Amino acid sequence: MDTKLLELLVCPVTKGPLIFDRERQELISKSARLAYAVRDGMPILLENEARVLTDEEIDKLQG
Repeated sequence: MDTKLLELLVCPVTKGPLIFDRERQELISKSARLAYAVRDGMPILLENEARVLTDEEIDKLQG
């Protein structure tokens, strides 16, 4: 994921920042509690395709 692109992208739900999870190839929105897939280098920023984060995943992001 291009770091310059990541700086420009925001969560479509909250308009907040996104964190790139390289291992899972997802963009994480802590405020929306959603994970957006990145497929072939392209972020899929559609709320209806996002994965809802578990409480445990949110806790890991906080700590």
